[in-house]
Amino acid sequence: MVTNLHRLGIISILCAILWGCSETEKPTGELQSTSTPKREQVDQLSFTIVRRLPHSQEAFTQGLEVYNGAFLESTGQYGSSTIRQVDIPTGKVLKSRAIDKSFFGEGLTELNSTVYMLTWLNQQGLIFDASTLRQTGTFRYSGEGWGITNDGKHLYISNGTSVISVLDPTSWTIVRTIPITLDGMAVSQLNELEWIDGAIWANVWQSDRVIRISPTTGNVTGVLDLTGILPQNERTPTTDVLNGLAWNPSSKTLFVTGKNWPAVFELSIR
Repeated sequence: MVTNLHRLGIISILCAILWGCSETEKPTGELQSTSTPKREQVDQLSFTIVRRLPHSQEAFTQGLEVYNGAFLESTGQYGSSTIRQVDIPTGKVLKSRAIDKSFFGEGLTELNSTVYMLTWLNQQGLIFDASTLRQTGTFRYSGEGWGITNDGKHLYISNGTSVISVLDPTSWTIVRTIPITLDGMAVSQLNELEWIDGAIWANVWQSDRVIRISPTTGNVTGVLDLTGILPQNERTPTTDVLNGLAWNPSSKTLFVTGKNWPAVFELSIR
């Protein structure tokens, strides 16, 4: 739990992150006052590294999921985007399928043995069989595609703004939208999403922070600071930002990695 002073510090850090972003892949985000600020307790979360696992530095990770004892991973970049199955202990790619070169792969989620994967600018999602990675269909959505997760019934999609859209995977209609706020301030740059024990967890793009969000109110209820988890001496010119969240419900641990990172970290969260 954080004090009001700590909370103000967290807000200041997030403000600096979200105003200071600059990269060609995606637009700069923003933090804006909302008309009806809501207050909710914000926990400062901590972690212990359970183990460090190998990860392909060729993988520009966009989505990560645990499925049948292996990772489902989506990677980005035009001409090299993939969906793949990865052995968790070794990082070995067990199966991989290339995405059409016209697509920039983004986040993915598995629901009822079906994988839903976003693309960045095409406003088109791709549907795969989770076991074979065979593409079985497509779906449409408006705006950019960033991160995606599900609650066992609906899909939750981020597009770089401070709003998460909830979609029905049968009719593809928007069920509702969720404005995301931290102490009454809109939080944008929400990237990779993961559903964990009834809450949405999200990478804040171009930062080393992950936030926990109430899907009911949209309020941020926790902040996890992962600054320095990948040592500076292991970063190369191709090392990109933290991105990739995968929850293991059996061990209650969180896997995190980044774009072109050499490692996946399994964390115990407190």
